[in-house]
Amino acid sequence: MKWERQLALRRRTKIQIEPELYNQSGVCRDVITSAHGTSQIWRPLPVTSVGPIMVCMWRVLQRGSICTAWLRKRDWLCGLAGLSATHYSTKTAPQIPRMEYQDAICTLNTLQTNASALEQVRRERGHPQLQLQAMRGYLERAGLTVEELDHLNIIHVTGTKGKGSTCAFTEQILRSYGFRTGFYSSPHLVQVRERIRINGQPIGKELFTKYFWQVYGRLEETKDAHRGTMPAYFRFLTILAFHVFLQEKVDLAVIEVGIGGAYDCTNIIRRPWVCGISSLGIDHTQILGDTIEKIAWQKGGIFKPRVPAFTVRQPENAMDVLKDRAKEMSCPLWVCPDLEDYQADCGPLHLGLAGQHQRANASLALQLSHTWLQRRCLPDKSFPASVEHIGVLKPTPIMVKGLADTEWPGRNQTLKHGAVTYFLDGAHTMRSMQACVHWFRETAAQHERMASGTVARVLLFNATGERDSAAMLKLLLPCHFDFAVFCPNITEAIASCNADQQNFNVSVENMLTRCLDNERSWRLHHGQGDNSTELLIDNGLSLVPKKKADTLVFPCILSALQWITQGRDPVLADSSKSVLEVKPSIMAKAALLCNATEIHILITGSLHLVGGVLKHIDPASSK
Repeated sequence: MKWERQLALRRRTKIQIEPELYNQSGVCRDVITSAHGTSQIWRPLPVTSVGPIMVCMWRVLQRGSICTAWLRKRDWLCGLAGLSATHYSTKTAPQIPRMEYQDAICTLNTLQTNASALEQVRRERGHPQLQLQAMRGYLERAGLTVEELDHLNIIHVTGTKGKGSTCAFTEQILRSYGFRTGFYSSPHLVQVRERIRINGQPIGKELFTKYFWQVYGRLEETKDAHRGTMPAYFRFLTILAFHVFLQEKVDLAVIEVGIGGAYDCTNIIRRPWVCGISSLGIDHTQILGDTIEKIAWQKGGIFKPRVPAFTVRQPENAMDVLKDRAKEMSCPLWVCPDLEDYQADCGPLHLGLAGQHQRANASLALQLSHTWLQRRCLPDKSFPASVEHIGVLKPTPIMVKGLADTEWPGRNQTLKHGAVTYFLDGAHTMRSMQACVHWFRETAAQHERMASGTVARVLLFNATGERDSAAMLKLLLPCHFDFAVFCPNITEAIASCNADQQNFNVSVENMLTRCLDNERSWRLHHGQGDNSTELLIDNGLSLVPKKKADTLVFPCILSALQWITQGRDPVLADSSKSVLEVKPSIMAKAALLCNATEIHILITGSLHLVGGVLKHIDPASSK
């Protein structure tokens, strides 16, 4: 089958959730419709309330599944999108005629559920070393080599908490010196392009589209010779980032590890200029292991022989593992000093990112950028292979300015819209949630002292994957919220063309069940018991306890924000945004929100949730 016909087929594939397919025994049938026909999958519902919930969700979504209608209107593009086999190298392949950004994103999303990719992941799970072997193969099929990556002058950073912030500090410092920077990070908040940045800015839609089709076309052309395999979502984006940085001729590339380090697909890098490990903790246990020692072993996998590496202060057992890994690989490893130990001419260092925990990230960034600059200016400088606390460098004025100018949305971010103030932090581990609580209590208290009247506090929460939601929610109890609101990472429960935020790896049913579990955990933490709930939105989904109105579950991020803000955020009050009607009895319970002088909302538990919120309250992020 020709490449363009395959793209057209993918566009016509959709998943329908049909209310009449819920039977009396609480069994759900997924009907998957594609150009090949229809298949049905029956599965039991985990809780009895999910059946009617899914019916309500379907009624909200029946106006069209995300991107399906949009893609149908653009099927004619496929006939114009021929990809000639003569364009063998990604370096010379032209942009495919008439292809648009949304075409690229929707095609990218097929790699989330690509059957061969999922099978490959299952096959590699017991043999993680195969992951790097497969990544090298995909890189070569895309027309790149690991030798070419050596020319990117890479700074490679991993960690459990703070690795993205560390990268952001580092990139900003080196950009402040006038270098042309590349920055690869994950996940994105609103648009996929955020993952690949040039000089601190996400690459433009036209540039993304051009390079996407160059890489995708080359991989598609060669897949028949490789058992029909295509790289999964993150692997593809990693290859794309390398290709973009090489084509755009960056002076350096700051590369954030996806998960772990040793077997992460970014670890095909052979010769980074310097490596960094931010704070370690427990996360992704099914992949990395369930102890801090196992996780430290994985993170230390990015060490390379004779390549300087830095880490922040770690738990003793984790530090011992990192030392051993560094010794095994003949890698010089140093522990960064506290930020307070740096002596700058301007006095205490000020950071562009809020939160006490950012100070360790800033110290690591200073060491990474300083070491990179040393190698740039003194390429023959050697580093002794020892593990000890290093001497404290004196930050230059450019470094000081870089730290102060750093921005990293969705992490300890505060946005004020009139009477409504949003506190956004994508904390999703126990340690990061502890840091989030400390930051929120301190920052919200400052805002409350400046308020002219009463302030209502609201938590908007969601968590994904294997993370212990109940434990994270318990950490949030001292914040004393008036309402705890839960919703899935669905931006809007209506037809929308925001393909950037689609996730095909989690079913709507599972997302809603997770929200119900979170709501139940919050009530149990408050000693309210596990009471039954009632539907909150007519012909839609949301739940509220009968006895108290302190917990609510909404079907999407927009409906949750609209209820919380009660029309007091001018951005959300835009008439172009659809509003789900809420029962009058429930609206009456919102008197506290209506009468408060200000509303303070903490959004946390998931970076994907934070991104969905930013899409609605920061329109510029979607442009």
